[in-house]
Amino acid sequence: MWEFHTNVNKMSRLMDNSFALSKFIIDGRISGAVVFTLFVVLCVTPQALSDSVNVVYLNRNWSLRNQNGSIYIKDVIIPSGVYSSMYGENVLDSWNDVNLRWIAYDNWTYTNEFSVNTTELKNIRFKNLTLYGIDTVAEVRLNHYLLGRTDNMFVRYSFEISKYLKEENLLEIEILSPVHAALQKANELMAQGIEVPPNCPNPRYHGECHMNMLRKMQASFSWDWGLAAPSMGIWKTVALEYYDVALIREVDVAMTKNDTHWNMDVRVFIDSAGHHDFYAELTFYAVELLKNPLIINDYTKVPISYKAPVIMFQVAFPINKVTLWWPNGHGEQKLYPLHFSLKAWWDASGTSLRNRVTSKKSIRVGFRTIELVEDAVSEGTGNSFFFRVNGKEIFMKGSNYIPSHILPEYSFDALRIGHLLNSAKEAHHNMIRVWGGGIYESDYFYDLADASGILIWQDMMFACAMYPTTDSFLASVRKEVVQNAQRLSHHASVAIFATNNENEVAIAQNWYGTMEERYKTEYRELYLATVVHELKVVGHNDRPNPLVSSPSNGKESAKDNYISENPQDPNYGDVHFYDVFKDGWNPSIYPRPRFASEYGFQSIPSLTAWRRSMYDNDSLSDLIEHRQHHPLGMLAITTLVRQHFPLPLPEDDNYLEGLAYFSQLTQAMATKVETEFYRSLRNTEHRTMGALYWQLNDVWVAPSWSAIDFYGNFKLLHYWSKEFLAPIAIVALPDSRTNSINVSLICDDFKVETEGLYVSMHIYKWSQLYPKDTKTWPATLVPNGVHYDKVIPIDGIMNGEFTKQNSFVEFVLHRYNQIMAHTFYFPTTFNNVQAIKDPELDLEVRNTYCRTAANVKLNSFSLALTTKYPAIFVYIELLLESRNDIKNYKLSKNGFMLTSGSCVVHLEFESSKCVKLKRSDLNVLTVNQFLKV
Repeated sequence: MWEFHTNVNKMSRLMDNSFALSKFIIDGRISGAVVFTLFVVLCVTPQALSDSVNVVYLNRNWSLRNQNGSIYIKDVIIPSGVYSSMYGENVLDSWNDVNLRWIAYDNWTYTNEFSVNTTELKNIRFKNLTLYGIDTVAEVRLNHYLLGRTDNMFVRYSFEISKYLKEENLLEIEILSPVHAALQKANELMAQGIEVPPNCPNPRYHGECHMNMLRKMQASFSWDWGLAAPSMGIWKTVALEYYDVALIREVDVAMTKNDTHWNMDVRVFIDSAGHHDFYAELTFYAVELLKNPLIINDYTKVPISYKAPVIMFQVAFPINKVTLWWPNGHGEQKLYPLHFSLKAWWDASGTSLRNRVTSKKSIRVGFRTIELVEDAVSEGTGNSFFFRVNGKEIFMKGSNYIPSHILPEYSFDALRIGHLLNSAKEAHHNMIRVWGGGIYESDYFYDLADASGILIWQDMMFACAMYPTTDSFLASVRKEVVQNAQRLSHHASVAIFATNNENEVAIAQNWYGTMEERYKTEYRELYLATVVHELKVVGHNDRPNPLVSSPSNGKESAKDNYISENPQDPNYGDVHFYDVFKDGWNPSIYPRPRFASEYGFQSIPSLTAWRRSMYDNDSLSDLIEHRQHHPLGMLAITTLVRQHFPLPLPEDDNYLEGLAYFSQLTQAMATKVETEFYRSLRNTEHRTMGALYWQLNDVWVAPSWSAIDFYGNFKLLHYWSKEFLAPIAIVALPDSRTNSINVSLICDDFKVETEGLYVSMHIYKWSQLYPKDTKTWPATLVPNGVHYDKVIPIDGIMNGEFTKQNSFVEFVLHRYNQIMAHTFYFPTTFNNVQAIKDPELDLEVRNTYCRTAANVKLNSFSLALTTKYPAIFVYIELLLESRNDIKNYKLSKNGFMLTSGSCVVHLEFESSKCVKLKRSDLNVLTVNQFLKV
């Protein structure tokens, strides 16, 4: 028998002992707003705890065993999964996505033995066992009595357990193999002559079949960027809830605004285990907005129906007393704490103080309006598609977000989530699309998005598949949609819901052989009659209506009953664009859409990242090939790389180093060109108003479209995005039709100073530093818009001593002597440039600085670089594979052109100690070294 011991999670002690933290740890983590909650509980409402709903968290002292009992693991802490309980994150190493797959083929049982004082609980009416997240198909037993079954990892399950509860109790949650459970459901439908494709993923995915049979993270069965790790576990908190009448589950707050006031529409969603109407009084605290609490006593005489237990009320605040919430880059993110205290009773005569009748909930809200504007355009055909926030048209720029970990029990990691969202904020993201093949993210994720000003385009969890429409499946989906919409809708960051990812276009383009009318009928039944219908629970006149799919033609889709012949019509809605066989550096290949919600290019993580995830006897080239899940294999990457760079041959010693480096360069440049192209179309007849590239993050070390690798280190794409998504940017895009360069000046700021603005065009030769020729001209910026500055014939630049092979161009936007933005134009590929020299680049580590902050050491260094000739796309990498004192690091810039004699790059990272770095700890690459110089 195998026996494993897991470490005790310090957080679980808080989770076991304090009901006051209940709202903030239902996802297994404590929210940033917990300080306010403690203030409210301890200072604002100092009533005796004896009348409060009591919540006890069963997050410790679990054990886990497989079906035949040959494996037994004790001291398991919730949140937990079978993979993580046995091997931690080792499934991400080497070939363990395959070698550990046996775990997903077994059935596993979690067991918890707990004690209760039945005498103290005797007079409490309801004792609930609430499971906030079971992954996925499971049977729940208490003291050998079947409480019920679960089939949806996105649903909260509650069981009233009064008649089963004893002094000493045995709780068992038996989780079935998701692989076998999915196959069984598929076979049951097949027996009825019903096929729900796709049955299996592409063989390159090394995945499992029938992911769409289960209401589970779809990516856990594999994806083109991720491994198959068919997870099982208790991925969220387990709680015992003791109360007499009812408790608050969620609160929704919607905002409307008139000329004088903000009106807050509040809906308090309540749970009651009893089939009995009840009376209630709600006390509402808004400590920054109201001098005194507001008491809602409408239901002290007229009872609330147990069939639809919700309290609704409105409250108005003068406009001059409210600070607006703005997306990142457009203003501050003011959040107001709200606290709700519900007192409920059965009898109109009232209740005793000794009853558990008071339930509390705390949230934070931001005052903002948001509209999705789809009006007929004045030029050309079609409708606009853009977001208006607080009355301002805002270009949405950012990326798509996949789960932060393939094992959902790790998806609450505050450090990982914080790093990703803070990195997005620093790179000027104002919107992230939470993709539909993952999970509804944790409370902490949305709290941080609120605080960061990052709007969320929230997909519901359906992606790239048809789905069953059996009664049981649809019933489960209804619960999923209602529960998650109620939990998320109050967040200032949540901009819009979309019911699925790419399922309309899959039908329209027959991705899975679904031309039969049946599939269209089932599509509409699932997304229109079920998901959209259930989202009405948080519907509001001042909230955008849900999108039925992405991509789609937006509201125009209604004319086609929501399955359009071409859901990618650039004149309507949003588009997804990928074309790996065209030159991604050429802006002419891209559509001119209203909104680009998904697009991107693959790259390979650094060799340092690969070595951190390898075993000693692994072949790096074989591992890269194994983890390349693109159906075209490495061709999707190497085709674009070889168009522009001198990639070594596979048999060369530096092939893999060159492949990783060049792939990141081609990804960064192609994404830069595409994003800049979309941004430049804003004030044209195309009215493009959104660019969300695919994808921000990764779930393991693999070829993928990510800008940040799994360890949190930035690829060149993320470094570059800080410039091509900047509020003020200069764009110089070649136009092959006119053989010219279109120079545009982009400004996202609502107000801008136009004094002292000018553009410089520097012409360099590859053979020497500093520009050989410079031209300047005055410029201006259009607030919250694009100024189309110049159309410059390329022949007017590349003439005389300057040729496309020996020269390149830099465009710089200045305000007086300050550089505001810059960009380069390269007239030919780097395979064809001439007169490149060895830059004789030198790097020296200087100015080490270390300070203590939040129990870590903040290490910073100045890296001084000197060069004698232009150094092309200088790439600096901190070698981490042999050290465990640094997880990830950040450079002030990377992948940059060094065209002057020297520069300084700042390096920062956190560690448990002050670290000394040597030159040998850093690797530096340039394109020069791969060229024949």
